Amino acid sequence: MLKIADQLERHTISVLVDNEPGVLARVIGLFAGRGYNIDSLTVSETEHAAHVSRITIVTTGTPMVIEQIKAQLERLVPIHSVADLTVTGNAVERELALIKVAGKGEKRVEALRLGDAFRAQIVDATTESFIFELTGRTSKIDQFISLMQPLGLVEVARTGVAAIARGPEGMKI
Repeated sequence: MLKIADQLERHTISVLVDNEPGVLARVIGLFAGRGYNIDSLTVSETEHAAHVSRITIVTTGTPMVIEQIKAQLERLVPIHSVADLTVTGNAVERELALIKVAGKGEKRVEALRLGDAFRAQIVDATTESFIFELTGRTSKIDQFISLMQPLGLVEVARTGVAAIARGPEGMKI
C-alpha cells in the first residue's frame, strides 16, 4: 500500500539533446531498464543549426522516482539540459489528435455538433465517415474521444504532448 508521500504524480519533463543517432534509444533505454513507464513521448529537432532536439516525456511515478529519472537523465552524455515542467509550473502543454468517426443520421449530427463545441476541425469527410483534428490539453482530447465512442469512433492517432515553459527564459543548451 502506498503512503501519502509515495502517491503517484504525473510529470512532464523536457530534455534538450544532441540530434544524433542513438540518443533517443539511450533515453528510452533508461526508462525501460529501470521499469519506468512513459505515458507520452514527443521528439523533434528544435535548432537545426545547433543540431539540438527536444524530447518531451510525460511519466508517472512517486516523487522519489521522478527525482531519480531526472538525475539519471542529466548524467547521460548527449543531454544538454533537463527541465521538469511540472515543477517549474505554468507550462503550456498541447497535443494533437486525429479522430475518425463513422456514422449516419442522428449519431453523425451529434458527432458534428460535439466537434464544433470542442473546436475540432474536420480534415476529411465522406458520406459514411469523417476525421476530426483536435488540438488541446490531453484531458480535452480524452474527453472528446470518450464522447465519440458511442457515436461511431473508429480510430485515433495522437502526437503525444508538446510542452514549453512560460516566460522569457529558454532552456539552456
